Amino acid sequence: MKLAAIDIGSNAARLQISTILHNDGIVSFKRVEYVRFPLRLGHDVFNFGELTAESEARTTKLMQVYKLLMELHEVEDYMACATSAMRESANGQDVARRIEAATGIRIHIIDGQKEAELINNVVVQALDDRQFLHIDVGGGSTELNLYKNRQKVNSKSFKIGSVRLLEGKEIKGGWRKMEDWVEDNVDPSEEIIAVGTGGNISKLFNLASKIDDSSTTVTEIERIRDYIAGFSQEDRINKLRLNADRADVIVPAASIYISVMKWAGANQIIVPDLGLKDGIIQLVYSHLSRKKRG
Repeated sequence: MKLAAIDIGSNAARLQISTILHNDGIVSFKRVEYVRFPLRLGHDVFNFGELTAESEARTTKLMQVYKLLMELHEVEDYMACATSAMRESANGQDVARRIEAATGIRIHIIDGQKEAELINNVVVQALDDRQFLHIDVGGGSTELNLYKNRQKVNSKSFKIGSVRLLEGKEIKGGWRKMEDWVEDNVDPSEEIIAVGTGGNISKLFNLASKIDDSSTTVTEIERIRDYIAGFSQEDRINKLRLNADRADVIVPAASIYISVMKWAGANQIIVPDLGLKDGIIQLVYSHLSRKKRG
């Protein structure tokens, strides 16, 4: 059985198709297809307050492509979720309805709390009993989630993201509010480890020197950020071989991770290969399993 997730963010839209595996009563998910396309919806929304006709047309075409891929893979069920850009867009709901009418793909515009919940459902599997601060940086928002003993004890969504910073559209006082939240919620008497999710931290982690297979240090992330910042946009693409839509947002994204880690006193960051799309697939599987049980 194959299931799919579509994640429509402020910078890019992703399709992931996974096969469901059953082994001695244990269910696991194996990725068989992954496609990412840079729609840059956040550029419209953070500058003009709504999605343009051009962006709507491109998103509609992309959903048609994703639908065909799901049909070719014989996907049994799927869910499409849109996050910060579409939920803040004045015409987001109208655009979603028109895309569904044109393609048959229903887009669920989810709030920051639901977004964090879906990511947390898969990230928690990578944690142990220590204190962890999960940082998920998207194009339009950053979700922070605090864990102790594998239990989420607090969370907050902030309107600070890589595309929003790139466009100079961060909310006034946003950085201060995020720093205050970290200081109010993280216990300084306990060790704190950061957990990073999102495309930018995954790329930074790939470029960094590692502590082990899944972790590195804030110092190393800062070194990589400063190294990339020393190149022009053109050289980031041609010399560092970054995708054009990654080359401009990776530095502001890195600054968010670094700032949060320093506020929290976290010297180490774990970067699991997990994200919203994995949480969506897990949710689709849960819904489908309940439906089949009657």
